[in-house]
Amino acid sequence: MRTTLYIKNMVCPRCIMSVKSILEELSIPFSNITLGQVDLAEELSIKRSDSLSQRLHAIGFELLEPGKSSLISKIKTAIIEQVHYAKEPITVNFSTLIADRLHHEYTYLSRLFSSVEGITIEKFIVLQKIEKVKEYLIYNQMTLSEIANEMNSVSHLSSQFKKETGMTPTQFKGQTSHHRKPLDKL
Repeated sequence: MRTTLYIKNMVCPRCIMSVKSILEELSIPFSNITLGQVDLAEELSIKRSDSLSQRLHAIGFELLEPGKSSLISKIKTAIIEQVHYAKEPITVNFSTLIADRLHHEYTYLSRLFSSVEGITIEKFIVLQKIEKVKEYLIYNQMTLSEIANEMNSVSHLSSQFKKETGMTPTQFKGQTSHHRKPLDKL
Protein backbone atom coordinates (compact mmCIF):
# COMPACT_ATOMS: atom_id res chain seq x y z
CA MET A 1 0.00 0.00 0.00
CA ARG A 2 1.41 3.37 -1.02
CA THR A 3 1.86 6.05 1.63
CA THR A 4 3.01 9.64 1.73
CA LEU A 5 5.40 11.10 4.29
CA TYR A 6 5.72 14.79 5.04
CA ILE A 7 9.10 16.17 6.01
CA LYS A 8 9.63 19.55 7.64
CA ASN A 9 12.51 21.78 6.47
CA MET A 10 12.87 20.31 2.97
CA VAL A 11 13.29 23.60 1.14
CA CYS A 12 15.66 23.08 -1.79
CA PRO A 13 16.81 20.57 -4.40
CA ARG A 14 19.80 19.60 -2.21
CA CYS A 15 17.33 18.67 0.53
CA ILE A 16 15.62 16.31 -1.90
CA MET A 17 18.99 14.72 -2.76
CA SER A 18 19.80 14.29 0.95
CA VAL A 19 16.48 12.62 1.70
CA LYS A 20 16.82 10.41 -1.39
CA SER A 21 20.25 9.30 -0.19
CA ILE A 22 18.90 8.36 3.23
CA LEU A 23 15.99 6.42 1.73
CA GLU A 24 18.39 4.51 -0.51
CA GLU A 25 20.79 3.78 2.37
CA LEU A 26 17.90 2.45 4.46
CA SER A 27 16.55 0.47 1.45
CA ILE A 28 13.19 2.21 1.67
CA PRO A 29 11.46 2.07 -1.73
CA PHE A 30 9.92 5.34 -2.92
CA SER A 31 8.23 6.49 -6.08
CA ASN A 32 8.59 10.27 -5.85
CA ILE A 33 10.27 12.98 -3.78
CA THR A 34 9.28 16.64 -3.89
CA LEU A 35 9.85 19.53 -1.50
CA GLY A 36 8.40 18.47 1.84
CA GLN A 37 6.95 15.19 0.61
CA VAL A 38 8.00 11.60 -0.13
CA ASP A 39 5.74 9.04 -1.77
CA LEU A 40 6.68 5.57 -0.57
CA ALA A 41 5.95 2.36 -2.41
CA GLU A 42 4.80 0.70 0.82
CA GLU A 43 3.95 1.50 4.44
CA LEU A 44 6.86 1.55 6.87
CA SER A 45 7.08 -0.57 9.97
CA ILE A 46 7.44 1.33 13.23
CA LYS A 47 11.10 0.29 13.44
CA ARG A 48 11.90 1.51 9.90
CA SER A 49 9.92 4.69 10.48
CA ASP A 50 11.91 5.37 13.66
CA SER A 51 15.20 4.73 11.83
CA LEU A 52 14.18 7.11 9.06
CA SER A 53 13.05 9.73 11.55
CA GLN A 54 16.38 9.55 13.41
CA ARG A 55 18.42 9.84 10.20
CA LEU A 56 16.33 12.77 8.99
CA HIS A 57 16.59 14.50 12.36
CA ALA A 58 20.39 14.15 12.30
CA ILE A 59 20.55 16.36 9.19
CA GLY A 60 17.95 18.90 10.31
CA PHE A 61 14.71 17.46 8.96
CA GLU A 62 11.63 16.35 10.86
CA LEU A 63 9.23 13.59 9.88
CA LEU A 64 5.74 15.01 10.38
CA GLU A 65 2.69 13.17 11.55
CA PRO A 66 -0.23 13.34 9.13
CA GLY A 67 -2.70 16.13 9.80
CA LYS A 68 -2.16 19.71 10.83
CA SER A 69 1.66 19.58 10.81
CA SER A 70 1.66 18.34 7.25
CA LEU A 71 -0.68 21.19 6.25
CA ILE A 72 1.80 23.72 7.68
CA SER A 73 4.60 22.02 5.76
CA LYS A 74 2.53 22.08 2.55
CA ILE A 75 1.79 25.80 2.99
CA LYS A 76 5.50 26.57 3.43
CA THR A 77 6.43 24.37 0.49
CA ALA A 78 3.90 26.05 -1.81
CA ILE A 79 5.24 29.48 -0.89
CA ILE A 80 8.91 28.49 -1.17
CA GLU A 81 8.35 26.79 -4.53
CA GLN A 82 6.59 29.86 -5.90
CA VAL A 83 8.99 32.49 -4.55
CA HIS A 84 12.28 30.68 -5.11
CA TYR A 85 11.81 28.12 -7.86
CA ALA A 86 8.83 28.99 -10.08
CA LYS A 87 9.74 29.69 -13.69
CA GLU A 88 6.63 31.78 -14.29
CA PRO A 89 5.34 34.65 -12.15
CA ILE A 90 2.31 33.98 -10.00
CA THR A 91 -0.94 34.83 -11.80
CA VAL A 92 -3.24 34.66 -8.77
CA ASN A 93 -2.74 35.90 -5.24
CA PHE A 94 -1.04 33.62 -2.74
CA SER A 95 -4.24 32.99 -0.77
CA THR A 96 -5.88 31.51 -3.87
CA LEU A 97 -2.77 29.52 -4.80
CA ILE A 98 -2.50 28.01 -1.31
CA ALA A 99 -6.21 27.29 -0.90
CA ASP A 100 -6.41 25.64 -4.33
CA ARG A 101 -3.27 23.58 -3.84
CA LEU A 102 -4.25 22.34 -0.36
CA HIS A 103 -8.01 22.01 -0.97
CA HIS A 104 -8.95 23.95 2.18
CA GLU A 105 -10.45 27.34 2.84
CA TYR A 106 -7.74 29.97 3.10
CA THR A 107 -9.14 31.39 6.36
CA TYR A 108 -8.74 27.98 8.03
CA LEU A 109 -5.19 27.58 6.70
CA SER A 110 -4.30 31.13 7.74
CA ARG A 111 -5.52 30.65 11.32
CA LEU A 112 -3.80 27.27 11.58
CA PHE A 113 -0.50 28.64 10.24
CA SER A 114 -0.55 31.63 12.60
CA SER A 115 -1.38 29.52 15.65
CA VAL A 116 1.41 27.01 14.96
CA GLU A 117 4.12 29.26 13.49
CA GLY A 118 3.49 32.46 15.45
CA ILE A 119 3.48 34.58 12.27
CA THR A 120 0.98 35.11 9.49
CA ILE A 121 1.23 33.49 6.08
CA GLU A 122 1.61 36.99 4.64
CA LYS A 123 4.63 37.66 6.88
CA PHE A 124 6.16 34.31 5.86
CA ILE A 125 5.72 35.28 2.19
CA VAL A 126 7.42 38.64 2.80
CA LEU A 127 10.34 36.93 4.57
CA GLN A 128 10.76 34.53 1.64
CA LYS A 129 10.68 37.39 -0.86
CA ILE A 130 13.26 39.34 1.15
CA GLU A 131 15.64 36.37 1.06
CA LYS A 132 15.11 36.04 -2.70
CA VAL A 133 15.87 39.75 -3.13
CA LYS A 134 19.04 39.32 -1.05
CA GLU A 135 20.08 36.48 -3.35
CA TYR A 136 19.55 38.63 -6.43
CA LEU A 137 21.46 41.54 -4.87
CA ILE A 138 24.39 39.42 -3.72
CA TYR A 139 24.89 37.81 -7.10
CA ASN A 140 24.25 40.99 -9.15
CA GLN A 141 21.76 39.11 -11.28
CA MET A 142 19.39 42.05 -11.85
CA THR A 143 18.92 45.75 -11.27
CA LEU A 144 16.69 46.84 -8.41
CA SER A 145 13.91 47.72 -10.88
CA GLU A 146 14.15 44.28 -12.50
CA ILE A 147 14.06 42.63 -9.07
CA ALA A 148 10.97 44.63 -8.08
CA ASN A 149 9.22 43.57 -11.30
CA GLU A 150 10.26 39.94 -10.80
CA MET A 151 8.90 39.95 -7.24
CA ASN A 152 5.60 41.60 -8.31
CA SER A 153 6.08 44.30 -5.70
CA VAL A 154 7.39 47.42 -7.38
CA SER A 155 5.87 49.89 -4.94
CA HIS A 156 6.54 48.00 -1.73
CA LEU A 157 9.86 46.24 -2.29
CA SER A 158 12.17 48.85 -0.77
CA SER A 159 9.94 49.59 2.20
CA GLN A 160 9.42 45.90 3.01
CA PHE A 161 13.12 45.22 2.60
CA LYS A 162 14.07 48.10 4.90
CA LYS A 163 11.45 47.13 7.47
CA GLU A 164 12.75 43.54 7.64
CA THR A 165 16.50 44.14 7.34
CA GLY A 166 16.96 47.66 8.70
CA MET A 167 18.57 48.84 5.46
CA THR A 168 17.63 49.66 1.90
CA PRO A 169 18.40 47.18 -0.88
CA THR A 170 21.17 49.52 -2.08
CA GLN A 171 22.74 49.63 1.40
CA PHE A 172 22.53 45.82 1.61
CA LYS A 173 24.19 45.42 -1.76
CA GLY A 174 27.02 47.75 -0.69
CA GLN A 175 27.91 45.66 2.37
CA THR A 176 31.05 43.57 2.35
CA SER A 177 29.40 40.70 4.21
CA HIS A 178 25.85 39.66 3.50
CA HIS A 179 23.65 38.02 6.08
CA ARG A 180 21.16 35.61 4.60
CA LYS A 181 18.92 33.22 6.46
CA PRO A 182 18.41 29.60 5.48
CA LEU A 183 14.92 29.12 4.04
CA ASP A 184 14.01 26.59 6.69
CA LYS A 185 14.79 29.13 9.45
CA LEU A 186 12.34 31.79 8.24
